Amino acid sequence: MNANIASRLPHLAKEFPARIAVSAPIKGRPIDKKKWFIYEELTFSELDERSNLFAHQLQDLGLKRGQKVLMFIRPGLDFSAMTFAVFRAGLIPVFIDPGMGRKNLLEAVAHIRPDGLIAEPEVHLMRLIFPKAFRSVKFFITTRGPTWGEMASLSKWRQLATPSDSLMEEMAPEDTAAVLFTSGGTGIPKGVRYTHKIFNAQVDRLKTMFNLDESEVDLPGFPLFSLFTITMGMKSAIPAMNPSRPSECNPEWLVKNIMDHKATFVAGSPAIWKRVADFCELNSITLPSVKYLVMFGAPVSLELHEKFQSILINGDTYTPYGATECLPVSNINGKSVLEEFAVDMNLGKGTCVGKPAPGTIIKIAPITEDPLVEGEFEWLKVGALGEICVLSDTVTPEYVGMPEKTLEAKIPIIDGRLWHRMGDLGYLDTEGRLWFCGRKSHRVTINNVVYPSVPQENPFLKLPLVQKCAFIGPLTNGETIASLIIEPKRKLSSHEKNDLEIKLRDLAKRSLPGTPIRRVLFHSKFPVDVRHNIKIDRLKLKEMVEKGTIR
Repeated sequence: MNANIASRLPHLAKEFPARIAVSAPIKGRPIDKKKWFIYEELTFSELDERSNLFAHQLQDLGLKRGQKVLMFIRPGLDFSAMTFAVFRAGLIPVFIDPGMGRKNLLEAVAHIRPDGLIAEPEVHLMRLIFPKAFRSVKFFITTRGPTWGEMASLSKWRQLATPSDSLMEEMAPEDTAAVLFTSGGTGIPKGVRYTHKIFNAQVDRLKTMFNLDESEVDLPGFPLFSLFTITMGMKSAIPAMNPSRPSECNPEWLVKNIMDHKATFVAGSPAIWKRVADFCELNSITLPSVKYLVMFGAPVSLELHEKFQSILINGDTYTPYGATECLPVSNINGKSVLEEFAVDMNLGKGTCVGKPAPGTIIKIAPITEDPLVEGEFEWLKVGALGEICVLSDTVTPEYVGMPEKTLEAKIPIIDGRLWHRMGDLGYLDTEGRLWFCGRKSHRVTINNVVYPSVPQENPFLKLPLVQKCAFIGPLTNGETIASLIIEPKRKLSSHEKNDLEIKLRDLAKRSLPGTPIRRVLFHSKFPVDVRHNIKIDRLKLKEMVEKGTIR
């Protein structure tokens, strides 16, 4: 049986030829001040035909099975068609988030050494300005606009006759399917190798977790998520937003997209859905079509769950836990969080992220920076804090070209499978639920006692003036001083800061007995990660305190 993830598409085209597979707003924005959108669409039959046409053209251009193709295509019809085309041709798409910053992006391109580049015109201009990073590229395709040299154009390809034969390279389960780069938010960006087996397992797990079928409509705030939903037979409605800047999305546009398509499954960074929740709350809007509002990539506040309880009158919020290297790991819904776990979260016990996903085993390893070898250490018992480790068919095998980083992140088993070390701290409760306690690199150690970040922060997020808070351990004269940094919801006077600090210290005594917090500081806007625009960069905050930028 062909394990190629794209082989699902022709079957869907035969089963649902006239059903809409993907829809996108023309020009990516409304056509007038009334926020009306015009959408362009492809049925499953049309998507299959276009992806097949593109796959043939990629091979005719000279690209060969197993070569890497760097993709910088804006979300839309061609993004979906070309992603499936690259898989069909037996090529390996490489996805790098352009939001990671120019320096990291160019280093990632140079490291992965792609053979082809399929990109928007501005990326082709960038490769001329920074040729060193792109020197491995031999095949160039632009999405639109003028071409030069031997550059091909998707605009011209779309005008060609549909090939009579269906191209679908035979792929084995362990063959490399894609390379997805981490954002570099907690270190250097790393290229994660995905196999076709992993993609197929992820599709099946997500389908089971959310009980999805072809009747659902997806609105993906993260473009690659549409790969999963399209292969389930769902309609994927591309939203009007820049996925590289989720915190800058226009919530009114997204609400209109959801209503236009009657979207039932919407997903993306909490930064997106916070803006949507605030807009809906301000304008007394509900979203009756939405059954599943899925937020991932960063912890979700209790306040955000609460806001959506009145907005999603026929649905709920969901917060699957995972990472680029392994997804999904666990899942939980907002109602359960609020009704069963909010009290413990506010008492500094971490954030409950639910029970393991289907086919997933979670264990807790001792906290160490050293590589781990199974059999040479003992897994921790229920309730003990340590590093979260995952065993699943969705665990990725390696970081491309980074054997040392792979060794640090994987625990091999004799049968050839791998545990993935999440780099996060947490523990398992007596019911087998996972509690997330923050990044391992964000822990603060005082007198040999480890204090993870999230449990020390959660109790303070319920205070009205607190937008965000961060628990860090900056060094002062060689001593670690446990500190709480507050980002207020608005500018505070000196009197308000003093009053809030008193409340914070009082709450700490009641909710965090034994807390090491000795100092409370304020900062107007926290540095955050580049991908989801919401994860707090605590290491940067620590550096800012040590340099005196935050006093």
